[in-house]
Amino acid sequence: MEKTRPKILVFASGTKTGGGSGFETLVRASRARPPILNARICGVVTNHSSGGVWQRAQALGIPAAYWAGPYLAQGYQNFVKHFQADYVMLSGWLKLVAGLDPARTINIHPGPLPRFGGPQLYGHYVHEAVLAAYRRGEITHSAVTMHFVDEKYDRGPVFFALPVPIEPDDTPETLAARVNRAEHEWQPRVLNYVVQGQVRLVGREVVYETEELQRLLLPAAR
Repeated sequence: MEKTRPKILVFASGTKTGGGSGFETLVRASRARPPILNARICGVVTNHSSGGVWQRAQALGIPAAYWAGPYLAQGYQNFVKHFQADYVMLSGWLKLVAGLDPARTINIHPGPLPRFGGPQLYGHYVHEAVLAAYRRGEITHSAVTMHFVDEKYDRGPVFFALPVPIEPDDTPETLAARVNRAEHEWQPRVLNYVVQGQVRLVGREVVYETEELQRLLLPAAR
């Protein structure tokens, strides 16, 4: 029954004129039959009033809240309580998170962690840094990474890292498009493993239901 499905609150910044495609992908995955994400998106929080995320929320019929800050623990906790959320998914949320349960707070990042993370490495800055390292011969792949969220940027325990190939003629834009396609394909599926309890955070350790699932979500290739 609908009421037994875990409820997920999404935080998504987007921009004043666009963004929010990851949020929309999660909503549509939760509404697929059968659902790819067997949960309910109970709301979305954005820091751009009437921006791309807000507009998508209105079109999808998802309750939306505008948050101008300050981005402190009490604020995050108030939103989780207001929406009665079981989990929080950060999907392009650019603010530091505080005060939430790491085991129930998940982030997706468009590059390999921990090397290409932190407050200065987001969006196209990640892809520029990844390509620079590739051209120096230091790496062969980018990645889509998901991790549990603590109170440091991009430093929580990683439980999903999908290598994304880099082509010799890539630009930040072409690499971003390839990473974004992988994000949209995998984010709902991987989040579903978390909300169904098949991937859990126990202390600082990630626990997988099976070794096969661990191999799927953390392939050896980099």
